[in-house]
Amino acid sequence: MCYLRKFSFWVLCIFICFFSVSDIVAQSASTANTNQLLINVDNLSEKLMPKVIAWRRDFHQHPELSNREFRTAGIIADHLRSLGMEVKTGVAKTGVIGILKGGKPGPVVALRADIDALPITERNSLSFRSLDTALYNGKITGVMHACGHDSHVAMLLGAAEILSSMKKDLRGTIKFIFQPAEEGPPSGEDGGAKLMVKEGALNDPKVDVIFGQHISSGDKIGTFTYRPGSVSAENDIFKITVHGKQSHGASPWAGVDPIVTASQIVMALQTIISRNSKLTTNAAVITVGSFHAGNRENIIPEDAILTGTIRTLDSNMRNIIQQRMREVVAGIAASAGATADVNISMEDAMLVNDPLLTDEMSPILKTLAGNENVSVVSAGMGAEDFAYFAQKVPGFYFQTAALPIDKKPSEVGHHTPEFMIDESSFQLGMKALCYLAINYMEKHAAAK
Repeated sequence: MCYLRKFSFWVLCIFICFFSVSDIVAQSASTANTNQLLINVDNLSEKLMPKVIAWRRDFHQHPELSNREFRTAGIIADHLRSLGMEVKTGVAKTGVIGILKGGKPGPVVALRADIDALPITERNSLSFRSLDTALYNGKITGVMHACGHDSHVAMLLGAAEILSSMKKDLRGTIKFIFQPAEEGPPSGEDGGAKLMVKEGALNDPKVDVIFGQHISSGDKIGTFTYRPGSVSAENDIFKITVHGKQSHGASPWAGVDPIVTASQIVMALQTIISRNSKLTTNAAVITVGSFHAGNRENIIPEDAILTGTIRTLDSNMRNIIQQRMREVVAGIAASAGATADVNISMEDAMLVNDPLLTDEMSPILKTLAGNENVSVVSAGMGAEDFAYFAQKVPGFYFQTAALPIDKKPSEVGHHTPEFMIDESSFQLGMKALCYLAINYMEKHAAAK
C-alpha cells in the first residue's frame, strides 16, 4: 500500500510538471509569434509611409461632406478588395466594411475610421489644399478635411494592408469600419455610427471589441492621449424659432422685432451655464452656431431662427439645461410680445471608454511611444459618434498627436480654415492600430 501511494504521488508530480512545461512552451510560442508580428508591423509601416501620405493628400484635396462620400468610399472599397477582403459597401449610405479572416481562430476585432469632411473653406499654404465647393444648407461653401478624417482613412488603409499581409498568422478576424457622417448627417437624413450600428455593422461576424483613434493637431508629435471612462460629451442640437410681427424698419413700434428678441435669448442662454449649471461637477456648454433672420435692411422680419449645440458630461445637468432653455426662451419671447418654439434633439451620445479594455490596452500605447509620452487627459466637450459603437461592444478610443513642429496649437485648430497636421505622425498611428488588434487577438484567442 505504501509503495502504491508513493507511486501515485510521483505519477501526479510528473503529470503536473508535464502540463506546466507544456503551458510554458505554448506561452513562449505565443509570445514569439506576437513579437514577430509586431516586428513585421514596424518594418511594413515604415515602407508604407509614402503610400499612406499620398492617400491622405488625395483625400484632402477631394473632400466630401457627410453622406456624400462617394469617391472616398469607392477608393476604400477598391483597395480592400485588392487585399483579398470580403467588402460590404453602402452601409449607412456610404460606409464601407472590410472583413479580414485570419488563418487561426480567435476574437473579432473592429478598427474604425471616419471619412467625411466639413463645410469650411480652407485657408492655409498646403500645396494639396482643397479648392472644392458644395451646396450646404442652401449656401455654396468650401469643403475641407478640417478635422483630420482624411488621415484616419489613410492610416486605416495602411493598417489594413499591413495586417492582410500576415493574414495566415492572425488569431481571429478584423473588421475595418470606414464610417461616414461622423460630423453629423445633413438635416432630415440619418447617418453616422448610429445608422451603421442599426444596419448591423457590428454583426456578421459579431464584433468583440472596437478600437478608434483621432489625430490631434494640438499635441506634440510622438505622443498619445486617452481617458478611461467618459471621453467626450453628449451633443444635443437645438433650433429656436422666434415669431414676431413684421413691420417697416422705420416704424418698429408697429411690429414685434424677432431679431432683438432672439438677440436677448442668445445672451440669456449663457446665464444657464454660468448660473444654473453646477460646473464643479462637470463642464457644460451652450453654443449658438447660426442666427438667421430677414432679407432686407429696412424690413423687420416675421421670424428669426437660432441653431446651436448643447454639450454635457452629466445626464442630470443635461436635463436641467434643457428645461431652463425652454423656460428662458419662453419668458423672453413673452416679455417682448413674441412667441418661440424650442426643438432639441440628441445628436451624439457620450463616448465612454470601457474601463477594463482601457486598462488592458493602454499599456500598448506606452510600449509604442514610451511611458513619458502617453498621458491621461480630462474629458473634452467635443462630441464623437464612436460612442454608438462603444455602447454596443467594449471600445477604446485614443488620440494620436500631430502638431506641426513650427506651429502653435492655436494656429492649426480642428474645425478651422487653418487646420494642419504633421504627416510623420501617421506611422505611429498605423502601428497603434495594428499593435492593438494583434495584442488583443493573441491574448484572447484561447477564449474562442
